[in-house]
Amino acid sequence: MKNTFLNMNKEYRYQFDKTGKKHLCPDCGKNRFVRYVDTETKEYLPEQYGRCDRADNCGYYLNPYKAGYNTNGLKEHQYKPRPKAKPQPLYFIPEDVLNETLRGYQHNTFVQNLLKLCPVEDVEKVISLYRIGTISGKYMPGSVTFPFIDKAGNIRAIQAKKFNDENHTTRTSFLHSLKTYEYIGKVGGLPGWLQDYAKNELKVSCLFGEHLLNKYPLNPIALVEAPKTAIIGTLYYGLPETPEALLWLAVYNKSSLTFEKCKALKGRKVVLFPDLKAFDLWNAQTQELKAKLPGTRFIVSDLLEKNATESELKSGADLADYLTQFDYKLFRPQPEHITPPQEASPAQASQCSHSEAAPKPEPIAEPSPAPGEPEPQAESVNREKNESVKQHYFCNKSLFNQQPENWIHEIEILETFFTGIQLKEAPGQQAIQYMPLAPPADLRRDVIGADGLLHIYYPEMK
Repeated sequence: MKNTFLNMNKEYRYQFDKTGKKHLCPDCGKNRFVRYVDTETKEYLPEQYGRCDRADNCGYYLNPYKAGYNTNGLKEHQYKPRPKAKPQPLYFIPEDVLNETLRGYQHNTFVQNLLKLCPVEDVEKVISLYRIGTISGKYMPGSVTFPFIDKAGNIRAIQAKKFNDENHTTRTSFLHSLKTYEYIGKVGGLPGWLQDYAKNELKVSCLFGEHLLNKYPLNPIALVEAPKTAIIGTLYYGLPETPEALLWLAVYNKSSLTFEKCKALKGRKVVLFPDLKAFDLWNAQTQELKAKLPGTRFIVSDLLEKNATESELKSGADLADYLTQFDYKLFRPQPEHITPPQEASPAQASQCSHSEAAPKPEPIAEPSPAPGEPEPQAESVNREKNESVKQHYFCNKSLFNQQPENWIHEIEILETFFTGIQLKEAPGQQAIQYMPLAPPADLRRDVIGADGLLHIYYPEMK
């Protein structure tokens, strides 16, 4: 008994690293491996000695004492990895389960909040693009659903979020969890797809909006943390209908900026907008991504860090919190030429009254000053220059074909645009009062129309 007591309290030379640092497991390859440290030299033992903390899924453990390791010239234990376990299949959410959520937008608080910010036509397009929906069941009714769909069209996960009227999150869950609650106690138990889906070790295993990468192969990527921010970014900057427009994607949360997710972005140009208090983490992780994804350009914007107040830093505000303080029109590209209205002759007016639509006039360039006329005033010239700076990031089609160092300069121009419109409310400045935007008169049902868009009907709005 005495010997046992002494053995339990013996100070071993080789001990687990107590710093909390994790390494790649030599067996499963996950970053969950705790290595042994030589307490005399303060150095790590060879990389095979340690323990994977994925006890149930891996269980790798190599003790230097039991393996015969020592530093006295004796032969070290030769590590032989055990045969790799067969990769587990991924299970996806069926398409019809997603389709069940594509309704009930009149009860969707998040969608109703969007309608206070942007035109209903744009909101419809974004709903169709990202396939966001509504929870209509017993649990979390009125919540918005954000589906995570991969490049192959597989539905990896569907997040459910409850928002209040100020568009702040009050509750978060997942559709598969809510469905599980619904089936508890019912005859027959869980449906087969839900039983299979529960076997997935990782649920959110792709980017939000990843399914759009094939549809928009040339667009630069704006990568944010939450799907909410990606949706609002799309509404404010415009849909990715031209190759130079941003395609907004989200990683899910602060710690989800991983290689496994971002490898879908290989070869793309990516601007990252981390939430407040996440810049340092994302900046460090981006350096690793650059090494693993050659040919992919990453820029991490410190826009929020530079403009945030102390209270905003504490709250961890995101880009959506800033954008929604302003009118979305401030962020849309302005037309390069003004097309003045043309008066139609009586004959043309008669023809137009019997036709579906009148042809659009050709753009007319602004005329140059006639000889002898004064040049534009300096104030006007400066205003035009400022406008050109605002438009440059959005309208220059050759922007991302330039060298990386020039591309960095273009991102600085984007941030200059934000600074120019005063992200924080100036003293004495009135906050924008948003008025609900009534839907077009032809919207009568909450269904997918012949045009492929999700049409929203709000009976309380006239």
